[in-house]
Amino acid sequence: MLRDTGLGTAALVVLPLLVAIAVAGSWSASLRHDKGILTAAVRAVLQLALVGAVVGVALRSIPGALAFITVMVAVATFTSTRRIAATVAVPHLLPLCAAAIAGPATVVLLLLVLPGVVPRNPETILPMGGIIIGGAMNATTLAGRRLLSEYVNRYGEYEAGLSIGLMPPSAFKLVAGPSAGDALLPALDQTRTVGLVTLPGAFVGMVLGGASPTAAAALQLVVLLGLLAVQAMAILTITELLARAALPDGRTVRA
Repeated sequence: MLRDTGLGTAALVVLPLLVAIAVAGSWSASLRHDKGILTAAVRAVLQLALVGAVVGVALRSIPGALAFITVMVAVATFTSTRRIAATVAVPHLLPLCAAAIAGPATVVLLLLVLPGVVPRNPETILPMGGIIIGGAMNATTLAGRRLLSEYVNRYGEYEAGLSIGLMPPSAFKLVAGPSAGDALLPALDQTRTVGLVTLPGAFVGMVLGGASPTAAAALQLVVLLGLLAVQAMAILTITELLARAALPDGRTVRA
């Protein structure tokens, strides 16, 4: 099996060592993610083994690819909901995260597929969908957590905004809104430094698969700009939705 994947027997030693280094770093810095790293590593192994078989079926047809993308959206929504709820318990958070992830991802994928920017086949639609949905999930999670954390920490300023006549959505965005922009920084830095600091996966994968560096660079540009678009829209969406949500009293949460 290791030979089929291109990994040698050294991977049996090196990969667990990498996990151990991550756990040690988390423990030493008191990041409180020791167990999470182990769980994530084990899940990655099991999920990729399973996905390898399922993707083979999904790639046979466009309906199969779309069905798999639907599963991706569902998992991404659940993941973001769980992460954001760990900051502040917001009622009906699941549909808010679903809208912030599925809406922008659908728009970007349609813009890429319908005009033929990327080939209209399951082999392209499925991986592109995974990249775009993953970007939307990350932006939604980071923005949601930052927004709610800022809302709680600056609840006095939020109340001051209400006292001068601002509506709750306006007061929320005034106090917490700017912090959501931090969620776009990873995508911005990746785009700014591509080719100089990083060689992203789409580029490397195509080159290793035999494509010319020019063709690989063109596809990577599509991926990077698609990620910027989907993440910016996801941040905007989750900000607007949380601003209008029934948020708990910040003093109670802080207490």
